Amino acid sequence: MEYLGLSYLAAGFGAGLIVFGAALGIGKLATGALEGMARQPELSGDLRTAMIIAAALIEGFTFFALVVTFMLATKAPIATPVEKPAAEQTEVK
Repeated sequence: MEYLGLSYLAAGFGAGLIVFGAALGIGKLATGALEGMARQPELSGDLRTAMIIAAALIEGFTFFALVVTFMLATKAPIATPVEKPAAEQTEVK
């Protein structure tokens, strides 16, 4: 019996968690950078550059995790050999 529907459900749930985590991470990153810029406006260029680099790393990890999630969801199930019942295994000579 194949549970392909559950793998699609798990992929959707995993993708939602990934995007939610990335949004929280980028939100905290932007909050910290904007607070730093407000406290020391002369460092705003350096903070902006660091924020963009960190946001790009977060987005890259997010896209990688989404690709892995959807690859696992669409993976073909492994065929396992089914053993015959003992009554069918007897040989007639």
